[in-house]
Amino acid sequence: MLETDNTIEVLGARVHNLKNIDINIPREKLVVITGLSGSGKSSLAFDTIYAEGQRRYIETFSAYARQFLGGLERPDVDKIDGLSPVIAIEQKTTSKSPRSTVGTITEIYDFLRLLFARGGEAYSYVTGEKMVSYSDEQIKDLIIQNFTGKRINILAPIIRARKGHYAELFQQITKQGFLKVRVNGEVQDLLPGMRLDRYKTHDIEIVIDRMVIEHNEDNEKRLAESIKTAMYHGENVLMILDQDTNEVRYFSRNLMCPTSGISYQNPEPNLFSFNSPKGACEECKGLGTVHEINLKKIIPNPKLSIKNGGFAPLGEYKSSWIFKQLEIIGEKFGFAITDAIESIPEEAMQIILNGGKEKFTVESKTLGITKEYKIEFEGISHFIKNQYDESNSTSIKRWAKEFMDEIDCPDCHGSRLKKEAMYFRINEKNIFDLSTMDISDLSVWFDELDQHLSEKQTIIASEIVKEIKDRLRFLVNVGLNYLSMNRSSKSLSGGEAQRIRLATQIGSQLVGVLYILDEPSIGLHQRDNEKLIHSLEQLRDIGNSVLVVEHDKDMIERADYVIDIGPKAGKFGGQIISKGTPKELLNEHTITAMYLNGEMKIEVPKKRREGNGKFLKLTGATGNNLKNVSIELPLGKLICVTGVSGSGKSTLINETLYPILNAYYFNGVKKPQPYKKIEGLEHIDKVIDIDQSPIGRTPRSNPATYTDVFSEIRSLYTQTPEAMIRGYKAGRFSFNVSGGRCETCEGSGVRTIEMSFLPDVYVECETCQGKRFNRETLEIRYKGKSISDVLNMTVDEAVIFFENIPKIYRKVKTIQDVGLGYITLGQQSTTLSGGEAQRIKLATELSKKDTGNTFYIMDEPTTGLHFEDIRVLMDVINKLVDKGNTILIIEHNMDVIKLADHIIDVGPEGGKGGGQILCVGTPEEIIKNKKSYTAQFLKKELKD
Repeated sequence: MLETDNTIEVLGARVHNLKNIDINIPREKLVVITGLSGSGKSSLAFDTIYAEGQRRYIETFSAYARQFLGGLERPDVDKIDGLSPVIAIEQKTTSKSPRSTVGTITEIYDFLRLLFARGGEAYSYVTGEKMVSYSDEQIKDLIIQNFTGKRINILAPIIRARKGHYAELFQQITKQGFLKVRVNGEVQDLLPGMRLDRYKTHDIEIVIDRMVIEHNEDNEKRLAESIKTAMYHGENVLMILDQDTNEVRYFSRNLMCPTSGISYQNPEPNLFSFNSPKGACEECKGLGTVHEINLKKIIPNPKLSIKNGGFAPLGEYKSSWIFKQLEIIGEKFGFAITDAIESIPEEAMQIILNGGKEKFTVESKTLGITKEYKIEFEGISHFIKNQYDESNSTSIKRWAKEFMDEIDCPDCHGSRLKKEAMYFRINEKNIFDLSTMDISDLSVWFDELDQHLSEKQTIIASEIVKEIKDRLRFLVNVGLNYLSMNRSSKSLSGGEAQRIRLATQIGSQLVGVLYILDEPSIGLHQRDNEKLIHSLEQLRDIGNSVLVVEHDKDMIERADYVIDIGPKAGKFGGQIISKGTPKELLNEHTITAMYLNGEMKIEVPKKRREGNGKFLKLTGATGNNLKNVSIELPLGKLICVTGVSGSGKSTLINETLYPILNAYYFNGVKKPQPYKKIEGLEHIDKVIDIDQSPIGRTPRSNPATYTDVFSEIRSLYTQTPEAMIRGYKAGRFSFNVSGGRCETCEGSGVRTIEMSFLPDVYVECETCQGKRFNRETLEIRYKGKSISDVLNMTVDEAVIFFENIPKIYRKVKTIQDVGLGYITLGQQSTTLSGGEAQRIKLATELSKKDTGNTFYIMDEPTTGLHFEDIRVLMDVINKLVDKGNTILIIEHNMDVIKLADHIIDVGPEGGKGGGQILCVGTPEEIIKNKKSYTAQFLKKELKD
């Protein structure tokens, strides 16, 4: 029995499907909550414990502050004691903004900016020399040292290489009491009404003082005054002109190039930020890429004529103003719109593509007179570019994008920063060089940095470097050493994003906090699992409580305490069926215990499938870190692509193979990563991709609407005799549009009562009693059930109820097959667990008619699934393969990998160390490979 003083005590938890449970969770321990998907693990960890922790935190604010935060609902629980501050690290994917990168999320980039602003050495972008900056005193000493006995002019530069007549400027300078200026290298007297040629570029300096440098007090005093005045007018830069030799030297309080005189502002951290106007490249606004017109996309076939659709954006000839303009241009330049585009003169092509103002003489046949008029033709390229830059419509932007290529910005070459920022260096590297290094390389660079810093730099940088090293170490410890700082956060997988946040939390070194994690092992290879568990143990050892919702065998075995929730899922779960140390758990007879102690297991098939003898071949894939990879996919088999995190699996399959197939079968627009060729497309009919993106989580979305079975059910209800008599259409049975829904609650079944600074209260709608529809709609019945009754049915009940309606039966049967028979058709998507949402999505895709030649791509379908759920899912997948379809799964889970007919292992490491095919073949062939990490773990699985 646990001592109650060092525990979190939860009494009477009834959130979602929890059955009034009481539990003591030990503090400062690594506690794992496990159980079938949908049994109530997240309801206990997130919706009860975390929600209460958050609510208590917000309660500490004043009532005034709370009204802006929107109060949090009190979870349905009698009492929670011993709760410390709670931090949840969920699977919610990170920001989709193109400005968010690994460096900005982990704050490492912020420290790098500070390091370069305070400790970086500036170099001139003109000559490459080291920049210098002086104080006024140093400037005075240097002038005396270099110019004693010489006649000099002290100048303040005010205009540099700019056009204009500058009449007002000269007037202003005269008013300030100056008598001479130096214009374009020539000293002149200031005269009334003086002006320059406004179309030429000019350099203008004010002559502040003319003097001979001598060693005496008066002279030095005058020199100091003149320096001060020159600095004021020249914005911290002055020039010394030697009157005898006409040579010029620059001096500046800012950083300055001693030869060319260009100066930089003193660096601030925002000079190195691509999200600040001070630092972002002005051409691409800090995004690193720009869109450029691709002429080959505008003129795919130069042998075609304009009339036959030679210009792709215009299409074939129509009687429209743009084709009339092209005919007029043709008349002037001597071509017809029926001529091949390649025969059109170069000058005419320039006008057609880039536009121009032209004068034309046109004869009017009817009036017999000639008329001269101007046309302004915008130009096809210009028009597309303007539409992309200025249009507010997403579809027009997408249309324009079809004729453009995304290329690295020509100004900053993908660095996102202004030119000046790139010329601040530490140990020969600028901030962009560091951003593009793998984290493992970056760690090594920082470890060796101390030897290359000057004494002053060491003092400035020591604290910053320590912070950066710590954060890098934590990222390496959670298995993310293959990422780089400038990797966009929208390209991270759910597991990677979660582990980045975990590393950030470990880096903050808080003590006495309760961390709740949601399956941190997703997307992590068994090899890196050890590192992850070690990181969690570190969090625990410094004095935190760690609560993990997890299905991973290693994690359960290493935990201090395990809570198993079950016995089944949904309304058949929500009870604690065992709790204790992992050893105590093994003696119980729960499903989890049986899988852990080997009583139940997913059986390895006796023999592997032969396939249909046809292949899909992809040759020469070189995207991201792939090193000219070629693969052969045998069709009619279950294929598994494996390899450590970051080895290039997703690049190969999701970013190269899938876009090629999608473009071929369904005209998809996503551009695949570079590859040489693909063969065998004729052997399959269509491709279905099931990725990791979450399903729409709004209270109005439910399994019936997501799988689209609700549309079929509504059509069925419109065909009942009563509905036909009343003339009801499908919209009548929707709770999202007015007509058939209850208007009091607008079809949501509950009414929201706002309580100003307390959380909103939801009460059942008194008009429809939570049924969502009005009385007339509910009078329409099919087999005695109204539309509201159907939404409250479980999937198991619906399978029996609709067994005679093939369209509906096929969809609900698939939901039942993936193990979700217990959920109701109308359950809000917001209350589905991660594993349930994943399987709803699988069911939606799997219920599409397969042709026996369909190619399915699944990215980690076991996310959020318990051993038993995986067994059920693999049965469904095996049935599909047995019908002749091909299924390709990207997976780390050994229970799935051991069932594959064909494995492709990518590796050997992540990042630069990956991107090669290590081995291919059946699991039995793979385990003979000595280099592959997957093979080592698979060997153990096949032995058991």
